[in-house]
Amino acid sequence: MSDTPAPIYQRVKQAIVQQIRSGAWEPHRRIPSESELVAELGVSRMTINRALRELTGEGYLLRMQGVGTFVAELKPQTAMLQVRNIADEIAARGHRHSSTLLTLEARQATGEEALSLGIQPGEQLFHSLIVHYENDIAVQLEDRCVNPLTAPDYLRQDFNLITPYFYLTQAAPLTAGEHRVEAVNASSRERELLQLADNEPCLLIHRRTWFGKLVVTSARLLYPGTRYQLFGSFIA
Repeated sequence: MSDTPAPIYQRVKQAIVQQIRSGAWEPHRRIPSESELVAELGVSRMTINRALRELTGEGYLLRMQGVGTFVAELKPQTAMLQVRNIADEIAARGHRHSSTLLTLEARQATGEEALSLGIQPGEQLFHSLIVHYENDIAVQLEDRCVNPLTAPDYLRQDFNLITPYFYLTQAAPLTAGEHRVEAVNASSRERELLQLADNEPCLLIHRRTWFGKLVVTSARLLYPGTRYQLFGSFIA
């Protein structure tokens, strides 16, 4: 076994992880700034920055641009192979769901949107854009297009009180669905809405659902990669 001491940034990481595991730094607590850690630990700012970046990538910390760095909880999971209400997922963890409705409109479908919904380009669709929060931390940006034939009262709903999932499962009960998952970089607006650090990776689920032979909705669900993980299981 080598007696070579661990690099300084690794020792800084170990010190921070110890604070978290001991309970001294509880989930959601804002940790000292980089400048404060430099003064407290007597190491360079570059060393502190690397340690914090790596701990963020490993899920111990949550860095919110312009706000600070916080102790993360164990990453919440969203069901990759199921279609579930995000409000129910959050409530099941004993946490509080809230949302901000940014867009709710009728407009003409682009060629790509029309193909996804099984309608003609230029036909009317309904569009909504919503940020979902778990205990006031942004965890999902929901960008959804809806086929008006399947959910004619979509624009009349108050999506500050209910989720699109709740309404759509009443209006056009799910009979089939599909998911496509990829890792992406968020746009500047998406980073702002989800309070992401620069270059923070995201998980993107493209989801379509059907009611009989009609596509009900095509949704683009964007999750901060450092705050969420996807989970699925199967029986062979």
